[in-house]
Amino acid sequence: MLITEPLFYLCAIPAVLLTGISKGGFGGALGGLAVPLMALAISPVQAAAIMLPVLCLMDWVGLKPYWRQWDSANIRILLPGGLIGVVAGTLSFGLLSENVIRLLIGALAVLFALTNLSGFAASQKPAAPSVPKGVLWSAVSGFTSFLAHAGGPPVMMFLLPQRLDKTVYVATINLFFLVTNAVKLLPYAGLGQFSAANLVTSLLLVPLVPFGVWLGLWLHRRFDQTWFYRIAQIGLLLTGLQLIYVGTSSL
Repeated sequence: MLITEPLFYLCAIPAVLLTGISKGGFGGALGGLAVPLMALAISPVQAAAIMLPVLCLMDWVGLKPYWRQWDSANIRILLPGGLIGVVAGTLSFGLLSENVIRLLIGALAVLFALTNLSGFAASQKPAAPSVPKGVLWSAVSGFTSFLAHAGGPPVMMFLLPQRLDKTVYVATINLFFLVTNAVKLLPYAGLGQFSAANLVTSLLLVPLVPFGVWLGLWLHRRFDQTWFYRIAQIGLLLTGLQLIYVGTSSL
């Protein structure tokens, strides 16, 4: 049955817009807020199912302005790990508590963001792409993305220390999630997550996609490298706190 409750749309509209801004300009910094926001009105599982088609469209729209500007070395490391994580998420669907996953990822995100915002990381040399770390964090990203669309923090924790050019950073994350979210479609369908009501609800949210991405792209062009990374880290901190809040309140 189509969702008609006003509370859902009061939560879903800002959730989609924030995700679009994140995709368009800040490389996933605010994307993890979508499902927790929507879960204030519906179950997290249904929220994830509604968001996935919207995310897939958003990935295509969000990647177009950054086409071929991604870091190929990082993509070669991240994609295999992301696929491993999606497979693990598929196999463990329904077995693990979403709230425990939110708490763990949220705590890691907060710790990482606070370390960076404190200025400690700024004194370190930019990190080089590491295959073991990249595969590990991207696998965690694929896993948490499958279960709760909370894949942004792990891959951000791998890429942020490299201090890539802001446009290269956004392009790399957007390509990673374009592939990861597309791969998630088949197991989501196999698990019966795409009911007619969920798909129609997704369709109603689609008009918000280009506006959110355009707004993110507009903001991206108006912040220099330093402020871009500050905003990305603040977004990561807020996402982590939101994940902790939702995970704790639902236990």
